[in-house]
Amino acid sequence: MSDAPTTLPVCYRHPSRETYVRCTRCNRPICPDCMTAASVGHQCPECVAEGRRSQRPVRTAFGGSVAGRSGVATKTLVGLNVIVAVFSVATGGMGSIAGGGLGGLLGRSTPLTDWGSVLGLATYGGAVHGIAHGEYYRLITAMFLHFGLLHLLLNMYALWILGTNLERALGPLRFTLLYLLAGLGGNVAAYLFAAPNTPTAGASTAVFGIMAAIFVILKRLRMSVAPIVPVIVINVIFTFTIANISVAGHLGGLAVGAIVAAILAYAPRTRRNLVQAVGCGLVLALLLVLTVYRTMMLT
Repeated sequence: MSDAPTTLPVCYRHPSRETYVRCTRCNRPICPDCMTAASVGHQCPECVAEGRRSQRPVRTAFGGSVAGRSGVATKTLVGLNVIVAVFSVATGGMGSIAGGGLGGLLGRSTPLTDWGSVLGLATYGGAVHGIAHGEYYRLITAMFLHFGLLHLLLNMYALWILGTNLERALGPLRFTLLYLLAGLGGNVAAYLFAAPNTPTAGASTAVFGIMAAIFVILKRLRMSVAPIVPVIVINVIFTFTIANISVAGHLGGLAVGAIVAAILAYAPRTRRNLVQAVGCGLVLALLLVLTVYRTMMLT
C-alpha cells in the first residue's frame, strides 16, 4: 500500500509558491517576496505592521519628533524668509538690496517693510500707522522681513547653522514654537522700548532666541556650552556697537528664547507635554499683556 502524497508548504499570500520559511511570530509560511528580516528570523507583512502599531514612536530627549533630524522646519523657515525677501525687492526695486546703512551694505525700506515692520506709532503718507493704531500683525510679520540682501544673508546663515542643531534636539514642532515665540518676544520688546516712530524688522529676534535656547539645552544635557557662548557674546557686542540695530529686539528675543527653552528642557517627563504647552501659553499671554500695556501708554 503506497503512502499518501506529501503536501508541500506554500506561501499563505501566494499559494502557487512553495516555501520552507515561516514567520517567527505567527508561524505561517512566507515566500521571499513577503518576508521581512527581523532580529531573529523573518516576519510576514501583517506581523510587521502589527509590531509597528504597538511600538511607541521614537522621541528626542525633550519629547520632540526625530523628524527634526532632517531639518524640515529650519529649511521651511529659511525658504519663507527668502520668498518674502523676493517680494520685498519686487515692491521696492533694486535700491532695496543695498544702498542703506553700514556704508551702503544694508538695503533701504520697501513698501513691504513699511507695511510689516515693527512700528509703534507714526504718521506717513498722510495716514497714521503702527501697532498702537491696531496693526498688531506687525509683531509677527516683522520677523520675516529684512532690510537688504546682507541683512537677509546674515540672519539666514545663522538660522541654518544654529537652527538645524536645535531642531535636531527639540523636534520640528517645538523648534518652530520656540522660533515664533522668541521672534514675537523680541518684537514686543522693540515695541516696548524703541522709539515709536522707528521701524525694526528681521529674523534676528528669533535667531537670538535660538542662541539662548542652545545654551539652555546644552546645560540641561550637561554638555559643554563653550561652542555657543562666544557666538552669543560676539552678537551681543555687535548689537550694542553697530548703529541701526534693535538692541531691545535682540535682547528680548534672547530672553524669551531662554525662557521657552527652559520650559521645554526642564518639563518633567511624566507630564511633559502638558507642562510645555501650559508654560509656552503663559509666555504668549505675558507678551500679549505687555503689548496691550504699551498700546495704552501710546494712545
